[in-house]
Amino acid sequence: MTFHSDDPRDIGWVRENIPCQNACPAGTDIPAYIRAIAGGNHGQAYEINREANVLPGVLGRICSRPCESACRHGWAGNGDPVGICHLKRAAADLKDTRHRITERLYAPTGKRIAVVGAGPAGVAAAHDLSLLGHDVTILEREEKPGGMLRYGIPEFRLPRDMLEIELRNALRLGVQLRAGVTVGTTQGAIRVSTLLADHDAVLLATGCMAPVQLPLRGVPEGTDLSRHCQDVEYGLPFLMDLHRGQHKRVGRRVAVVGAGFTALDCARVARRLGGREVTIHLRTSEEYIPVTSEELFETKREGIRIKGLRTPVALRTDGDGRLTGVAFVQNRLGGWRENGRRLATPIEGSEFFEPCDTLIIAIGQRTVNDFLDMRVELDRAGNVRVAENGMTSVHGLFAAGDYVRGASTAIEAIGHARGIADRIDAWLMGRQRRRMVRIEAVAAPPRLPAHDFIPRCHMPTLPLAERQLLTGEVERGYTPELAAEEAKRCYLCDLRYQIDVDRCIYCRACIEVAPRNCIKLTRDVEIRADGSLGALRETREWRRVAAIWIDNNECIRCGACFKVCPVACISITRNHFVTVDG
Repeated sequence: MTFHSDDPRDIGWVRENIPCQNACPAGTDIPAYIRAIAGGNHGQAYEINREANVLPGVLGRICSRPCESACRHGWAGNGDPVGICHLKRAAADLKDTRHRITERLYAPTGKRIAVVGAGPAGVAAAHDLSLLGHDVTILEREEKPGGMLRYGIPEFRLPRDMLEIELRNALRLGVQLRAGVTVGTTQGAIRVSTLLADHDAVLLATGCMAPVQLPLRGVPEGTDLSRHCQDVEYGLPFLMDLHRGQHKRVGRRVAVVGAGFTALDCARVARRLGGREVTIHLRTSEEYIPVTSEELFETKREGIRIKGLRTPVALRTDGDGRLTGVAFVQNRLGGWRENGRRLATPIEGSEFFEPCDTLIIAIGQRTVNDFLDMRVELDRAGNVRVAENGMTSVHGLFAAGDYVRGASTAIEAIGHARGIADRIDAWLMGRQRRRMVRIEAVAAPPRLPAHDFIPRCHMPTLPLAERQLLTGEVERGYTPELAAEEAKRCYLCDLRYQIDVDRCIYCRACIEVAPRNCIKLTRDVEIRADGSLGALRETREWRRVAAIWIDNNECIRCGACFKVCPVACISITRNHFVTVDG
């Protein structure tokens, strides 16, 4: 039995009880694709991924993995989270070479949309808008699409053949790509106002392409340090120049200032370019930097040192203007910023010197708006301000991804862009496509309790001795056997176990067999204002029991309750979101 529901209780259940999917900015149906991998259906798993995150093979390598932080298997007492990102990559790597991409296409609408920028946000939005029947053109100033994926991430993390395949698949259904085209106000550039006149809507997805400047003592404010000293580079331009084909050199001693993926990438690239002593300098300490633990581990394995609690305050140069080192001040940890990052407070009189021959600054990126030939409302950070429907202060001009939210991750940019694409579609068509829950009956528990005891399968990596080149991918990918084993660990949180209170005889058999405190006596369930179910109101008094209820936060989907129930009053359904027209 399968049916669709728009009941707020069902929508709320999916939103709240599948923590990995709820944490994914793109809303990927993670339990569904992991279940497919466990069954050896890698092509099906790949297709489930593509419905949400467009570039599974890419994101399976470089995603920041917010889903794994939320994974119920990683909660206290449950062990390590499932290797969701590694399994995403496995679906792409292990699918049959003859696998054919499938898409759900809508009828042509006759609407024309221009997308400025072919980075992850622009590609994701263009892909979705083209499937919805719109005529989409992407304009990209670089010679090839991909944005930061191509020009900001090293090949040893993201092989370009995989990137090429997935970009081609994302844009193959009618999206016209115009690469090497500049949108702006310079001579020969296409103006945004012209795009607006020629299209029904324009989407700006140009990202954050300007490096944040590092203020230092003795250097005028706003000065580009890479012009001030030839041995200083900014992280993003350093990587972009390298990936455009320019020859890059570093000194023997390389200092990288920064705390994100770009800083780690710069350090690992510098090591491969011949840097013998490569160090990363942090304002706080490494446990507070927003990178994955595995990426940090591999950086250290490659001989790169990480030094925390320091802020650069000045450069030191010799008589020829060549860099000899950086002066730092020691920090102590303070409170917390509004964005959740830890504060660093400088200690008075703690200045010290670190020698280096090359300094790479990777403290962040910001947006630029000088390409606009019209006035657009900005927020305090200089990012374009958009309304709830994604439109800027200019009619018909939308914006998405890092260009709106500031520097973020690829999955965040894709998730935001897909949401904006939906809003553009609704604005153009005058109606919102409906989001419903597809509910499928499941005959028997598909998961075994023994799967709880499978340890996390670690990613095989390239030996250190073979990591001299910029092109050798470090993470080698799961074998089919490893992928299947890791997939078994998933709790399959899209499975909903429910007790039919009209058939239940209150025998307590399910409570007694439950391996955790997951089946509870309840007197009531909170009903929220939107109609969805809230907290359980428990009781220990049988005369006040209204129902025996399964607590999804504690349930590990072992199926013990289902098997022991003498009156078969426990049902299992699989629940996931679908979008329907109308």
